[in-house]
Amino acid sequence: MEVDVKGKRVVVAGGSRGIGRSIALAFAEGGAKVSICARGAAALEATRAELAARGPFAHAQTCDLGDDAAINRYIPAAAEALGGIDVLVNNATGAALGDDEASWDADLAVDLRAVVRASRAALPYLLKGNEPSIVNISSISGLHPAPRAPAYGAAKAAVIHYTQTQAATLAAKGVRVNCVTPGSIEFPGGSWERRKTEEPDIYKRTLASMPTGRLGRPEEVANVVLFLASPLAIWVTAQVISVSGGQGLGR
Repeated sequence: MEVDVKGKRVVVAGGSRGIGRSIALAFAEGGAKVSICARGAAALEATRAELAARGPFAHAQTCDLGDDAAINRYIPAAAEALGGIDVLVNNATGAALGDDEASWDADLAVDLRAVVRASRAALPYLLKGNEPSIVNISSISGLHPAPRAPAYGAAKAAVIHYTQTQAATLAAKGVRVNCVTPGSIEFPGGSWERRKTEEPDIYKRTLASMPTGRLGRPEEVANVVLFLASPLAIWVTAQVISVSGGQGLGR
């Protein structure tokens, strides 16, 4: 049995690095046409080149996912470049860890509102797509208390709730909607790599909460996203799937 995404037209919002990059690369390697967006032009172009080398077609465009107008420019451009949209992956994060107004503004704008806005902009294309689906990337911080990141946790919890509302609303129209909640994922240049040196106590406590003895890898999240977007998951919608290695089970 094979996870078949060949020929899919995939948009990854927030796809230039980390989990988003791994998701985009996995789709490209599976034969999908992929469009990615992000704010940073250099990382975006580097990932676009990787996608083009591994898959049939790659498109990239700079986009501030906290800006409604920017999303409404990007999604139609991606649909035109791909020839339509079959899969939307909402992956971006504001990654603000405080409890001040700036943190709430950043996390609500990017982690929550961007999901709503990108989904709204992509829906006309998804309704014409082939076995269309949306996969929203939340976090285990949306499932449990997040004392170090209250705004981030609340925004990610809202994404989980919105996923299930989307699924209920769109099921009759043939669009599946699911959510993936990663645990602590480590990759070069990512927040957990930085914490290893800048906040070693937090890193060690988090590592100790992992029954597997390690943090997760971006490609392990990507594998689940590919499954959810594939025909193997055609009867799967409104689900929230944690990719966390059982993080916290030993508490």
